[in-house]
Amino acid sequence: MIPSIENLNLAGKRVFIRVDFNVPIDGEQVVDDARIRASLPTIHHVLKSGGKVILSSHLGRPQGQVNPKYSLLPVASKLSEILEKEVLFPEDCIGNAARKLIGDMREGEIVLLENLRFHPGEEDNDPIFSEKLASFADVYINDAFGTLHRAHASTVGMVPLVPERAAGKLVEKEVQFLGKLVHAPEKPFMVVLGGSKVSDKLGVLENLLRHAQAFFIGGAMAYTFLKAKGVDVGSSLVEDAKVHQAAKILERARVKDIGFFLPLDHVIAQKLEKNAIFQTTTTAAIPSGWMGLDVGPKTLELYEKELSRAKTILWNGPLGAFETAPFERGTVDLAKAIAKISATTVVGGGDSLSAVRMAGVSEKISHLSTGGGATLEFLEGKTLPGLKALETEVSSGS
Repeated sequence: MIPSIENLNLAGKRVFIRVDFNVPIDGEQVVDDARIRASLPTIHHVLKSGGKVILSSHLGRPQGQVNPKYSLLPVASKLSEILEKEVLFPEDCIGNAARKLIGDMREGEIVLLENLRFHPGEEDNDPIFSEKLASFADVYINDAFGTLHRAHASTVGMVPLVPERAAGKLVEKEVQFLGKLVHAPEKPFMVVLGGSKVSDKLGVLENLLRHAQAFFIGGAMAYTFLKAKGVDVGSSLVEDAKVHQAAKILERARVKDIGFFLPLDHVIAQKLEKNAIFQTTTTAAIPSGWMGLDVGPKTLELYEKELSRAKTILWNGPLGAFETAPFERGTVDLAKAIAKISATTVVGGGDSLSAVRMAGVSEKISHLSTGGGATLEFLEGKTLPGLKALETEVSSGS
């Protein structure tokens, strides 16, 4: 079982919290603080319980080298602003300066360590680096769901070296919602999958074919499925190496009598660029020299009608090139439609979350999953190393 932060006595203890502060930064300013705010319930809980908060995170890919571009200093400033409380920030995540600062901490104080990935030992899950991090802590909390699929020092290596460990509130919420989708969703359970690559979603498709009553496919991955059905897709993005596998999934869905919906029409252009000249097809076929860049109105009408019957909806991946006008309509309109449905709604994937925010309906979605790759691997049924590291044996009564 995975211990809960609610069951720990944190008063006076050094609580090491692995958070996901891998946020976009422009110069010295945090552009989007959503991931920082997602960690607040756990941080507030530790502060209220009288713990000493030690936060750690990665930022970007500095390749094990100190790079000021990837410093977490702007994050420390933003967190301090949000909490209206000083956030102490040592020059490194290990070493004497960090040790001294943590050693002098009092209850209710907060330290944010510098970028873990400034050291190669983080991604290498190096035992010595793990020991140095673990030496700071009496309690280990993982509240960075988006890192749980990585066996790094801060997610796996240090965990057994700390006396107590537990999941933070964000991780608990992710496991609760995603676990229900994988094991016991309220039915009808319907899945919307989009994005550019079929290969990214094959594992999810295979696993959820056991539970879902219907799938709705959009984005560039739809053209691989349409090609598998013998439909002309013009110059649309297709993963030719996955056409055969797509055909097998279509056949499995047919045999199991699972709805598998593909676009009936498309918004097409000859190139992907802002304000490109575009047309809307009347059928699923796309003429030569043109590429599908969004679903058309007939597709959206069908998807919205079918999804309105769902009791549980999972959406991962946009229906088109939504970052570029005029190809955002399908994705944004679907977000608005899903927000109105009386069902448990779970949206994951960075692009889908952006679309939900763009549509202004974030607060009407049951759960916004922050996981990215971790979310997909969880939905595939894979064991996440960071989650497994938190597990403790349940002692049986004598």
